[in-house]
Amino acid sequence: MSKKKNEKKQDNLHDEMEQTQPATEQPTQEQSAGEDPATEQEQQEETPESVIEKLQAQVAQEKKEYLFLMADFDNYRKRTLKEKQEMLKNGAERAMLELLPVVDDFERAIDSLNKSEDIESIKEGINLIYNKFVKYLEHNNVKPIESTGKDFDADVHEAITMFPAPSDDMKGKVVDTTLKGYMINDKVLRHAKVVVGQ
Repeated sequence: MSKKKNEKKQDNLHDEMEQTQPATEQPTQEQSAGEDPATEQEQQEETPESVIEKLQAQVAQEKKEYLFLMADFDNYRKRTLKEKQEMLKNGAERAMLELLPVVDDFERAIDSLNKSEDIESIKEGINLIYNKFVKYLEHNNVKPIESTGKDFDADVHEAITMFPAPSDDMKGKVVDTTLKGYMINDKVLRHAKVVVGQ
């Protein structure tokens, strides 16, 4: 009897294991499709009103970020404009400061004209002032434009008149310069006023 009871218990235990095994090992159709039950529930709970609220919140956030960016850009623009104005102002101040010694030399030359009869020393003093001023211009990258005897170039020359060329090789060239031109950093500061041979 006890042997039959033991066999019956083992059969019952085996049946119970078979019933519980599919529930734990075999996935449901929803899980096998890769869908999360929680996500599906959230999608079912979303209403048009909730979607609109989310979108409105997103638009408000992006608008806020846009306003911050606009404010930053406006501040940057104002700061760079102020820095540029200060650079121009300080640059002009430095240029004027470096010109003052030349003015001092001219004042000394004028004073010596009134006191001295020595024309040669006065000429020498004026030449020294001129050379000093030319060096100042070169130091600031200002150079004269070579004109007389050169081919006419409308980019750097301004023809004020045409004149019969003294020789055939001077046709289309600058015969005379009435006002010297200058370049600064390879840019025309003032065009040279010239007479062109024809």
